[in-house]
This record gives sequence, structure tokens and C-alpha cells, in this order.
Amino acid sequence: MPRPAVFGNRDFNLYWAGVVLSQIGTRGTVAANYFHVYALTDSIAYTGLVGAGQAVALLLLSPLGGALADRYDRRRLLQGAQAVALAVALVLTVVTLSGAVQAWHVIVSVLFTTAAATFDQPARQALIPALVGRKHIGEAIALLNPSREVAVLVGPLLAGLLIAVGGPGLMYLVDVVTYAVLVVVLAFIRTPRLVSDKAPPASIFGSIAEGARYVVRRPLITSLMGLDLSATVLSAYRVLLPALATDVLAVGATGYGVLSSAPSAGALLATYTIFRVVKGSRRQGRVLLASTFLYGIAAIGLAQSPVVWLAVGAALLLGAFDAMATTIRHAAVQIDTPDEIRGRVTAFYQMSSRGGPAIGDVAMGAFAGVVGPVVALTVGGVGPMLVALGFWSRPNVVRDYQGQVEEEPVEQPAEPVAPPDARPLAGETRKT
Repeated sequence: MPRPAVFGNRDFNLYWAGVVLSQIGTRGTVAANYFHVYALTDSIAYTGLVGAGQAVALLLLSPLGGALADRYDRRRLLQGAQAVALAVALVLTVVTLSGAVQAWHVIVSVLFTTAAATFDQPARQALIPALVGRKHIGEAIALLNPSREVAVLVGPLLAGLLIAVGGPGLMYLVDVVTYAVLVVVLAFIRTPRLVSDKAPPASIFGSIAEGARYVVRRPLITSLMGLDLSATVLSAYRVLLPALATDVLAVGATGYGVLSSAPSAGALLATYTIFRVVKGSRRQGRVLLASTFLYGIAAIGLAQSPVVWLAVGAALLLGAFDAMATTIRHAAVQIDTPDEIRGRVTAFYQMSSRGGPAIGDVAMGAFAGVVGPVVALTVGGVGPMLVALGFWSRPNVVRDYQGQVEEEPVEQPAEPVAPPDARPLAGETRKT
């Protein structure tokens, strides 16, 4: 396989390395937050408040973050968001290592870190075309997406090991270091401004309204947001993993780290299949619905696993089906969105793709507090299955979605060919 052209781009290489390292710290901290709150309170319902902190920040601030990403220097915006998250992680580290931490400290830190991320994510997505140009954007995303799964895999596993060695404070300290690295890396990256023929509205609120109107008028995007929410809200499993690991399977912090990482391992193992489907299939809508249905089955399998190795196997499948569905959804949104409004559309879409899991944590945590984690996740797994069947049962933009259909090449008229007995002119070569 030839070396990808983007590897020759110094700025992309710096950005790629910094983002992967930062994501490892972020994902590890999220996993540590869940385990930490559960260890402090012994309450699944209280642990669900971690998701509440994420949901409040995402739902309130995402539109503003997207509008700013389409108006200002995306590199500087991303750097500022990382600096704020670094400060929050540093405060939580000090409070935890001093022994003064309480559960509400962790939840407030989640609220502020997610608030910073609402400005981070739209800028991060929209920065890629400026780094590599439209010609190489496919290669760049193909490298960044598997890298994200590596971070989601390594981060929770690292969190489990560090919690077992020195408690959650050690994971929070590593997170501080990774944020600092990305802030420094961004200072050395050179990015031209994206130029658009269409100027954004004069006011921030006008920009937000323009993005909202675009999303509402695109039935494919709104339908994909609804399908996303069906899986992430009704089958939210992250909030239940501490209880499943400690109370049901009795595998402790290390086992919790393995369970938290298993979905990303499944996504990585499915990378080649996902690439082939997204690149070559013209029935991506049906693949998306099938993956959503199977995601619900895998969630039920995780809930009903009596031993850890079966739970890990179910979590692997959960991650594989989730990655397939997520890749198709995200690609469809990007294909359907012009560059000048990409930040705002990404922000609105992240209200479902990232806000859904946060809301699901709250709902699932409260439900599991009444019926227990096993019953809660079993019932929740039925939700995306029913929604997928509903989309499948009738013609609609999701079921009929084909993917990025390449334009047919336009046939050019054939050049006239000289008759066999024609004599070429002086200095002319006869065409054959």
C-alpha cells in the first residue's frame, strides 16, 4: 500500500499526534469519572449525574461553539478550549490527591470540561480541510477515525490500571499532561483560513439560526439524529459498567477498565469491514439499520452475561456494530454539508451524537437504581431494535440512503481519425 500523502504534511502530523494523545487522556478521565463517583456514593443513580453534567453543557453551548467555529480562527479556538479543560483537570487532580474530593466535585468538573469540549469539537472537525486541503480530506479522516478508537480503547484501560495503582487522581494527572501537550502542539501548527464566498450573518445568533434552518430542512440529517438518539439514550451502557464490573461480575477496577475498553477494541477489529462497506456499498442505509438492530442485541448480551469473558465478547460486538452505524451516520452528515456551515451543522449533530449518551446516562442511571443494571440494560437494548425495525418497515431517506455515489464520467466525443489512406502533413504524426 502506498504511503498516504497526508503523512508528508508536517502540520497534519503534529495535529494528529497531539489529538490522539489528548483523546487518550480525555477518554481515560471519563472512565475514571464514572468509577470515581460510583466508588464515592455506591449509587448508580448518582453516577448517572456524570451524564447530566455532560448533557447540560452540550445542549446549552453546542450551537454557540459551532457558530464560533465558522467565524473565527479554528486553531486558536481549539487551543483555548484545551487550555480551559487543562485548568479544570488540574483542579480536580489537586482536590482528589489531597483527599478532599466529593462526588459533586467530579460532576462539576465534568460540566466544565464538557463545556470546553462543545467549542473544541466543531473547531476540530472543521479544521481538517484547512490542514490538508479538500484533495486529501478523505485520507485524513480515514487516519483520524481509527486513531480515535485507539484512544477510546487505551484511555479506559489506562484508567483501570491507574485507579488500581494509585486511585482516580493519578488518571486525572495524566489528563493534565495530555492537555498541555496538545496546547503546545497547536502553537506550532500553521493553518490558512478557510475562505468562503458566502459571509456568515452579522450576529452570532443569526449564524446559529442559519445552521438550525439548514439542519431542519435536511430530512436525512434529522432522521439520522433521531436514529442516533434511539441507541445512545435507550441503550446507554457506560453508566452501568462500574456496577456490572464490581457488583455483578466481581472483577474490580482492572476488570472495569477491560470492559470499558472492549467496545473500542471491537470497533478497531471491524475497521476493515467498515471501510469496505462505506467505500463500496450502495445500500448503506440498510446496513445502518441492521447495525442499529444488532447493537440492541449486543447490549442485551452484555447485560445478561454471567461471566466476564462473555461480557467482554458482547462488548466487542457492541463496539463493532456501533462503529459501523456511527461511521455511516457521520459520513452522511459530512457529505450533506457545505464547508461554510460545517461547524454549525457539526455542533447541532453533536447534540445528539454526544448529548444522547449523556442524557442516556441520566435516564439509565435512574432506571437501574430501581430495577438493577441487568434488567435496565436488557430493557434498554430493545429500544434501538424497535426503532430500526420502524425505519426498515417503510420507504424513507434513511433506509434508501446509498452513500456517496460517484458521478458517472461524462463521455467525450471521439477525436476524428484520419482515413487510412490520408497522408499526414509535414511535422504531423498520424493517430492510430
